[in-house]
Amino acid sequence: MLAEFRQHVEVVPLALETIFFGGGTPTLLSPAHLESLLSGLAEATDLSGLREWTLEANPATFDLKKAKRMRQLGVTRISLGVQSWQAETLKTLGRDHSPAEAETAFRILREAGFESVGIDLMFSVPGQTLDHWRADLDHILALRPDHVSAYNLTYEEDTEFLRRHERGELDTDEDRDANLFDLAIDTLEGAGYRHYEISNYALPGHESLHNQAYWNGADFLGIGPGAVSTVQGRRWKSLPDTAVWVSRVLAGESVETEVEALSATDRRIEAIALQLRTSLGVSAKTLLDGADPMAVKRVKSLTEEGYLETANNETQLRLSRKGRALADEVTAELI
Repeated sequence: MLAEFRQHVEVVPLALETIFFGGGTPTLLSPAHLESLLSGLAEATDLSGLREWTLEANPATFDLKKAKRMRQLGVTRISLGVQSWQAETLKTLGRDHSPAEAETAFRILREAGFESVGIDLMFSVPGQTLDHWRADLDHILALRPDHVSAYNLTYEEDTEFLRRHERGELDTDEDRDANLFDLAIDTLEGAGYRHYEISNYALPGHESLHNQAYWNGADFLGIGPGAVSTVQGRRWKSLPDTAVWVSRVLAGESVETEVEALSATDRRIEAIALQLRTSLGVSAKTLLDGADPMAVKRVKSLTEEGYLETANNETQLRLSRKGRALADEVTAELI
């Protein structure tokens, strides 16, 4: 991983502002490997301008000693993959930790001194009732993490969840999705969390800087098999086959694939799709300048129907409370 990183920074010097380690479970690494990775990154580039360093963690994969060492090595923020406080829901999701282990992990992170600790939850899990979800949210309020990510379970290509869904083991229910989504908004906003993106809530000052940069179209460098990067209008994906990726990196060869140059139209469409997910929304100029008459008509219609609303003296367009529950459908209408 560090070898691939060095290949890129030699070509395009980077002034890193945020780091996000995830797309897996970094805390599964042994203390020695984790230290090698974290300290190696600090040695490979200048981190003097770093504003946030997030690391994804799963319960039961670290102890207090490992947590304290991660903090000493520069990690400032943890995203803890709890998913649910209900044992049956965890079983459905295939998680191997218990609710008690999840709470212990949270308390360890607090004791280790992390500046910001977030908890990830999942809703619309088959078998999960409104009362189950309410209990999950109440548990969150009792612990009061700095950040909460509440994701609607989706069935993506090439996943075991999709295969189980196709076998009829897992169901979908749009009404259930909407009810659980609304309960999350009411509960978390009522407790002082800011709903700053469709799936994310934060206490003031604990919004993810990394994700906000991504939603606002900043350049990002993805390292590791299958990682996607966008730097200076150029996008590529690293080879997804881990064995091939390792052999090429060790040989000093490129691991880039699916390289493309992003056009102004590409960037505009992405800006609309990503920024509409945020509480700030997208600028009316981005949305309407150069749009054809039918697109302008769709914006007007969605606003009149209550799915879009204006903000910041009408310079921004954002999803209303009604529109947030149908974010993907509204965005599809606009792009």
